[in-house]
Amino acid sequence: MENKMVNIKINGIPVTVPEGTTILQAARQAHIEIPTLCFLKDVSRVGSCRMCVVEATGARGLVAACVYPVSEGMEVRTNTEKCRQSRKMTLELILSKHKKKCLSCERNHSCELQRLSLGYSVDEDRFKGEDFVLPIDDSTPYLLRDNDKCINCMRCVNACKKQGINAIGPIGRGFNVHIGSAFDRPLAESPCVGCGQCVVDCPVGALFEKSNINEVWAALNDTSKKVVFITAPSVKATLGEAFDMPIGTNVEGKMVSAIRRFNPAAVFNMDVTADLTIMEEASELINRIKTNKPMPMFTSCCPAWIRFVEQTYPEMIPHLSSCKSPQQMFGALLKSYWCEKNGIDPASLFVVSVIPCTAKKYECAREEMKGDVDVAITTRELARMIKTAGIKFTELPDEEFDNPFSIATGAGNIFGATGGVMEAALRTAAHMLDGNFEVLDFFAVRGTNPIKEATYLVAGHTIRVAVASGLDNARTIIENIKSGEKKYDFVEIMSCPGGCVNGGGQPTLPDSVRNSVELKEARAKALYNCDSGNEYRRSADSPTIDIIYNDYLIFPNSHKAHEILHTTYKADKTI
Repeated sequence: MENKMVNIKINGIPVTVPEGTTILQAARQAHIEIPTLCFLKDVSRVGSCRMCVVEATGARGLVAACVYPVSEGMEVRTNTEKCRQSRKMTLELILSKHKKKCLSCERNHSCELQRLSLGYSVDEDRFKGEDFVLPIDDSTPYLLRDNDKCINCMRCVNACKKQGINAIGPIGRGFNVHIGSAFDRPLAESPCVGCGQCVVDCPVGALFEKSNINEVWAALNDTSKKVVFITAPSVKATLGEAFDMPIGTNVEGKMVSAIRRFNPAAVFNMDVTADLTIMEEASELINRIKTNKPMPMFTSCCPAWIRFVEQTYPEMIPHLSSCKSPQQMFGALLKSYWCEKNGIDPASLFVVSVIPCTAKKYECAREEMKGDVDVAITTRELARMIKTAGIKFTELPDEEFDNPFSIATGAGNIFGATGGVMEAALRTAAHMLDGNFEVLDFFAVRGTNPIKEATYLVAGHTIRVAVASGLDNARTIIENIKSGEKKYDFVEIMSCPGGCVNGGGQPTLPDSVRNSVELKEARAKALYNCDSGNEYRRSADSPTIDIIYNDYLIFPNSHKAHEILHTTYKADKTI
């Protein structure tokens, strides 16, 4: 049944939209931007901040455009004096209880509150609220919470709820309401898994990653250190956004060029160890299929997902692949293989990982992996370093990664998109099982649907697969497996909706962009374009992978490979 269409006018402009459309959605069709703070598409729609108020016929007062539906013949005015004064008053009241340390704030120049305050010419000192000073929560190794900058928009709470984690929520009443963990405990004592979706969804500087930039600068200036940068697959598809380049621009060459101007010993491509992960993971999957070991096998690339299993479903730990993530594999490989080949003392090597994720900071600090990677910095942190160094990013020439890891890679490019790990693994596993299996595109596991399923027949083996992004969807997958409702052989889980391209360490973009552009799709497209243009599209075909196994690891899942590239997990009983 087709939706009934409704005819309205917004600022005198005729607009026809489906019944049930909100004023905010209808306004975009008329190319009119109504300001918002608490609203965020697919995350938060509560109408609490009152920034989007408009005048509408039939309403007794101002209405919140983000939740108010249109009706036939409605006339909406978005910029009347009444609307503007109401928004200005709202901003001034918010600022009465806001720590106004903009110059030193992580979100300076990318803060929604700052942008709106400038636009509405607010008096930031018009109202003086009571002092309500809360300590900064720095209990985790991956993020900081500064509640004196919080505007109680609830976006972080809704993001955490959408993930099915519910680590944070409103505490207190009235003027003293603030966001925190149960009983005001530190975040480290909550079920938080470090995915960072709360950080990218926060419109101000109340949440931000725990920065390791100073450690990197210190290492770069320490003559006793050899500093090496490794960059994750999705960073090349998002870094350009921090320099106002179009969303989905592949800036790999400029990224390498910019990092090289910090003068590190080398800049390496993590696509290589994404391929190495596939070689080890595909071999592990085939071994499990043939030996009836715990099935299904779950991917282990995402540290927030691993922590979720350890905390919430420890009984599923035997189903996790024993492979380290590409980040940790590369660190371990550099401090063994690369150091041995180049006569370098591993103790002098300082490995910096550039990642789209805040949980990777936690992963570096895990006891069983400590020392593989010294520091993980987010895409945002790399952008800040480039700007601080005075490097004109958009004017840089394109340069290539350093050898021996710059030779053409296989399917590592697509790791940054949900379904990418699965597709890369299927390409290689299918070829390992059946040398004549030439299919390279597994379209059923692509796209941003929260859960995807497919079945493939390879060399007489029926392989049932599932892909989920977002931890609430991971919970659905696990519960279906435990109940016997679903049976799979291989499952990919990524914590962040859409995968690493939508990670908690990616650039923060204005609400006007986030609410109107499909970021996940645009960013993932850049990765699939890279993949389709690759000479080698299977990890097993990569010349770099051949070199690593022939020189050092012998063969996938060898004893040496297990020593360096694999790990173990255990139940987390601290929460």
